[in-house]
Amino acid sequence: MITRRTLPCRSRTTRIGIGLLAAVGLLVPACSGEGASGTAGSAVGGTAALAALPRSTPAGLSPYYEQKLKWRGCGAAGSQCATLRVPLDYGTASSGDIRLAVTRKKATGPGERLGSLLVNPGGPGGSAVDYLQAYAGVGYPADVRARYDMVAVDPRGVARSAPVECLDGREMDTYTQTDVTPDDDKETDALVAAYRTFAEGCGNDAPRLLRHLSTVEAARDMDILRTVLGDEKLNFVGASYGTFLGATYAGLFPDRAGRLVLDGAMDPSLSARRLNLEQAAGFETAFQAFAKDCVRRPDCPLGSRNTTPDQVGKNLKAFLGRLDRRPAPTGDADGRRLTESLATTGVVAALYDESAWEQLREALSAAMRENDGAGLLFLSDSYYERDTDGGYSNLMFANAAVNCLDLPAAFDGPDEVREALPAYEKASPVFGENMAWSSLNCAYWPVAPSGEPHRITAAGADPIIVVGTTRDPATPYRWARSLATQLSSARLLTYEGDGHTAYGRGSACIDSAINAYLLRGTPPTDEKRCS
Repeated sequence: MITRRTLPCRSRTTRIGIGLLAAVGLLVPACSGEGASGTAGSAVGGTAALAALPRSTPAGLSPYYEQKLKWRGCGAAGSQCATLRVPLDYGTASSGDIRLAVTRKKATGPGERLGSLLVNPGGPGGSAVDYLQAYAGVGYPADVRARYDMVAVDPRGVARSAPVECLDGREMDTYTQTDVTPDDDKETDALVAAYRTFAEGCGNDAPRLLRHLSTVEAARDMDILRTVLGDEKLNFVGASYGTFLGATYAGLFPDRAGRLVLDGAMDPSLSARRLNLEQAAGFETAFQAFAKDCVRRPDCPLGSRNTTPDQVGKNLKAFLGRLDRRPAPTGDADGRRLTESLATTGVVAALYDESAWEQLREALSAAMRENDGAGLLFLSDSYYERDTDGGYSNLMFANAAVNCLDLPAAFDGPDEVREALPAYEKASPVFGENMAWSSLNCAYWPVAPSGEPHRITAAGADPIIVVGTTRDPATPYRWARSLATQLSSARLLTYEGDGHTAYGRGSACIDSAINAYLLRGTPPTDEKRCS
């Protein structure tokens, strides 16, 4: 996903339709690295390796591992919900509890039940409960749903699980419209003030919780859930940021990692600045693919058949520059106009999934030819999960809370951003400037980071499938290759195509390989490629 300051990393299925990742208008730091209560082991490849936790359960955690869930009917037909208690602070179990929302849809049969299959759509900040009830519980292959109880938990700080709240709807409207490509000191000061206001709102809402929202702690929560569900090992499908969560689990509990699928993989060994820079390059790659497709269409507002992708990018930048000077009307009931930041977010949102390219062309045509910004505003609102009443989900709040805890800030202040701008603009002439300034938000976070870049080896784990898409915008393909190299038992599965993540997106080759692994435990050959 991309979040305001960095694009949230989550599965495309949660974007256009169920709700897009948090994105660039004001993005949030790139999809994060690891966090608190984590542990550094021996140095590997220049960064520390995440060390496995002891196999025995600490006495203070026994009550959590021994709890019984009380299931009740909820949500979509056939769904059940329960509440899971986990410790606020794993270092001091007596510090209090967090209550996490859990949902499941029991195996339908026929066939022998294989246990639970936990799913996570990414983010950080995406609601796994919503994802299961709206998509995975009915949209995953029937054979998989027949053999597994489909299970999801909203991670700590997300949606129904002690959600972090930072700004109200009107404040978020102001925040998402902030100019993220400042032209002078006044605009730079306004951007910094917006980041400070956002961070202060989060700190005021949950000062204690904010220190305990790391990916490591979320992974430890999943181990409690695994035990309470009665599963010997954790079976898991994670998309986008969910791959980082799943890999972290495998690193902490390699002997308890069952059939893990990590689709749209992240690279935990990278710093926040490097993650953001490479994500900028990923969105540039995706935009180039969109540009080549666009100019072949008669309704493309960015050029004609002979227009090069680079010129298409320049045409889009020129349009965004015009919006910076004069935002376009949208007909929005709350009076919002289409600013440069909102338009950029709308474009980015559509790049997660090539099926949204037609919608993007139409939205750009209306804005560029008719001065009607409604279409791009709709895409931006979907990305930020803004509803028609002007309210927002807590996606962007949780995204920042996890990212800013998992890794040290990409930049300490505006001067460092200015120094890095040439590298970002080289990586992405279209989005580089926006993404560089969007990476500044964690500099003002009220809680010090608890994590560092590190490698994850998960020595001793069962085979783990790492899936990468060659033109993935949010999680560049090289991240999948890197994670597959780090994990001792990984099998890399490559989808040669566009969009974010690959499972369930139309490739019979990808789907059959993953289904065979989930149902029979047979991993694909390493380096298998699909289209």
